[in-house]
Amino acid sequence: MVHFNWTQMIPGVDHHTIHVATLGVATGFLTLIAFTARAALGSGDQAVLPAKKFSIKAIFETITEFVVDLTVQVMGEKGKPYAAMFATLFFFILFNNLMGLVPGMTPATDNLNTTLAMGFFVFIVYNFQGIKEHGAGYIKQFLGPLWWLAWLMVIIELISHLVRPASLALRLRGNMYGDHMVLGVFLDLVPMLIPVIFYMIGIFVCFLQAFVFTLLTMIYVSMAISHDH
Repeated sequence: MVHFNWTQMIPGVDHHTIHVATLGVATGFLTLIAFTARAALGSGDQAVLPAKKFSIKAIFETITEFVVDLTVQVMGEKGKPYAAMFATLFFFILFNNLMGLVPGMTPATDNLNTTLAMGFFVFIVYNFQGIKEHGAGYIKQFLGPLWWLAWLMVIIELISHLVRPASLALRLRGNMYGDHMVLGVFLDLVPMLIPVIFYMIGIFVCFLQAFVFTLLTMIYVSMAISHDH
């Protein structure tokens, strides 16, 4: 069943390209917020001073600080250079997830094309960082601790790595699709009061799925650059 989506009013957009249009809308909002924040923050010392009261800036600072702290917990101090990438990934997923809570909008993250692209991005990033860190020695991570089992470990590790993009994509897509499907059903059945509960649950799920995807990315990068293998 296909529900109405505001992006269908854009010329050339149909139910096959709704997720692309939604992705564009979410990206546009993020860009607008970035330019607005830059203008509001000012320059010099004023731009780096923490917010003194509750505001949009304070919310973004809190979430960013949370992602940075999580990066250090997962990867140690060596993870700090990657914190900006993880924070960007978190906000990108979060905003696309939240778009689905806007009446008449469909989240880009409930479409497999979007989530697969993100899964392959993570796959490329952590393997690139592993090769950058270890060079040709990165292959040792696929061989296992016992040389005589190397032939079997290579097969197991290759399958494990190749499945990761799909597992990331299916997990995110499945959860977001299910969450917004439930919300849509209750909006149709009981349009007053009851859906508020599911909106609150939906917001929690949006944050949770952004957190899980980002956390798994941290783990994959950490494993790729680790010298403990």
